[in-house]
Amino acid sequence: MATIKITQVKSVIDRPKSQKDTIKALGIKKMHQTVEREDTPVIRGMVNKVSHLVTVE
Repeated sequence: MATIKITQVKSVIDRPKSQKDTIKALGIKKMHQTVEREDTPVIRGMVNKVSHLVTVE
């Protein structure tokens, strides 16, 4: 299956707890970290929820 690269570009400081938890669930631990995840509807939904904090390749 295809993979997508997700990079955090904005801080989670002063964001709602649900957005912080979503970033953590994606496996991102710090700023400018890039993780590769399989392109599934679940991952797409998580990325969509925090799209203003991450970039996707």
